[in-house]
Amino acid sequence: METPPPIPGIPWPPPQIGGAQRHQDMVAMHTSVPEPPSDADRLLHALIGHATHGISPTSLALAAFDWLLHLAQAPAKWQRLAEKAWHKDIRWWDYAVRSSLGMQVPPCIKPLPQDRRFVNELWQQWPYNLLQQAFLLNQQWWYNATTGVDGVTRHHEQVVAFAARQLLDMVSPLNFVATNPEVMATTIAEHGLNFVRGAGYLVDDIHRALSGKPPAGAEKFRPGHEVAVTPGEVVYRNGLIELIQYKPATPTVYAEPVLIVPAWIMKYYILDLSPHNSLVRYLVEQGHTVFIISWHNPTAENRELNLNDYLEDGVLAAIDVVRALVPGQPINAAGYCLGGTLLSMAAAALACADRKILGSMTLLAAQTDFSEAGELQLFIDESQVTWLEDLMWEQGYLDNRQMAGAFRLLRTNDLVWSIAVEQYLLGRRPPMNDLMAWNTDTTRMPYRMHSDYLRHLFLHNDLFAGRYRVGGKPIALTDIELPVFAVATITDHVSPWRSVHRIHLLSGCDVSFVLTSGGHNAGIVSEPGHQGRHYYSLDRHRGDCYIDADAWLAAARLHDGSWWPAWTAWLGRHTRGARVPARQVGPSLAAAPGTYVLER
Repeated sequence: METPPPIPGIPWPPPQIGGAQRHQDMVAMHTSVPEPPSDADRLLHALIGHATHGISPTSLALAAFDWLLHLAQAPAKWQRLAEKAWHKDIRWWDYAVRSSLGMQVPPCIKPLPQDRRFVNELWQQWPYNLLQQAFLLNQQWWYNATTGVDGVTRHHEQVVAFAARQLLDMVSPLNFVATNPEVMATTIAEHGLNFVRGAGYLVDDIHRALSGKPPAGAEKFRPGHEVAVTPGEVVYRNGLIELIQYKPATPTVYAEPVLIVPAWIMKYYILDLSPHNSLVRYLVEQGHTVFIISWHNPTAENRELNLNDYLEDGVLAAIDVVRALVPGQPINAAGYCLGGTLLSMAAAALACADRKILGSMTLLAAQTDFSEAGELQLFIDESQVTWLEDLMWEQGYLDNRQMAGAFRLLRTNDLVWSIAVEQYLLGRRPPMNDLMAWNTDTTRMPYRMHSDYLRHLFLHNDLFAGRYRVGGKPIALTDIELPVFAVATITDHVSPWRSVHRIHLLSGCDVSFVLTSGGHNAGIVSEPGHQGRHYYSLDRHRGDCYIDADAWLAAARLHDGSWWPAWTAWLGRHTRGARVPARQVGPSLAAAPGTYVLER
């Protein structure tokens, strides 16, 4: 072997250490196992986590220090921020003087399209117009201050900008009686009775929260009575799922059955709400044999259930039952949210075993690539996941209130402050509807499974990278060779549509992609006849060149109405056999909606 030339400034040959010592060091380096965390440390983290709703203060501190230290070493950034502050002050003072003199002056700044806090005309009247303009200018300045600082980790920058926005939203003029013109006008008109009603609503909400009761009005939407009423039977049950088969509504049905995998973070009946907006009922009326999974609501006893248990005892077990009840036919499988992610894992695991099991795959607001998973990633880093794991370790599960709190943090304007002002200051409580009631019927997440989900999918993106293992073997989404129908929603904060769009990177699949109006839930529950609905669609065939999300949107066709008929038409086109006489429901264990959906 040729001796490498010496490097200036580095001794050559390098100093040698004893062979025995070197061997010990190498063995220690390659065989040492990290010391597991102590129970005392985990209990401390869990106690703090209860107070912070599972948010890691260490993660927030690291982000803040990263930003502050880099900002402290950026004098040019200081200068730009000082100039921006000066210009904004001048613009606001000019606007304030002119509008105070009764002159018609265009606003200094307009709210972002999704910010509807100041749409009421009263906010355009003096002096409230000055308050909302000062707030919006201040909000813009802080965005400039928390972003674009050289050297700050992108994740830390997002966390700091998000935290600054949350703190500003707390002091919005919307939230205070004296600075909210609508509250002032209502108080004068009603002689303060709005506060009396609001106080009553607040006391009732606190009582319900402390006693574990659902919000007012939710009792009018009971599964099996007012919602989840499509006729069917539970045909299979294990410790994790009940499988429901729905009774046919047509004399003949498509040969291939439809299996729906909902997310286990929610009750399945979002897809079988009231009769007029039930996706399950719609499919049955279109001539499909429909099965759906209803997940068990886990308790502390189920703490060790892992993600592969949900795959094997959930999706794969349901597939086996459907194949036994409808033999010889491929299954058109559909998954919603996390259920869609789990379905894609099952499809990848089955792809190399038997390609005839599944006939098609439909993903509804479901992610397969978590590299662009939206604002939920603000809560996902090593510190945050470890902190959350310690909280779940102590409880045995992630509580539904803790999950709901995280989702509310993403949209505090819509889900916290605006609701508080509407109900407690204005004294207005909108009537409960079926979707709102369903949203309060939450479930828990087992400790081990949620840890797997956060680490393998969100933190490390193992599924998309081909590192996730099922049965000891890695699975790859690129092994899937099925026609895919994927639905994303425009204002989705849980599964951002650009993240869902990355399903196009599955090169072996024909992908029919739909982008529909609405959010994560309302965009999916989008029945025909629902006013104001529209969607974009564009197909991509295997062999076509990839186009990114923005190029896709520019090329897609716009359609008015619901996407449901487009999906059932797509299912019909991918049916391989003629229609057959309607099938009888398999042996019944209980009538739909079953027992698991009623668990609290």
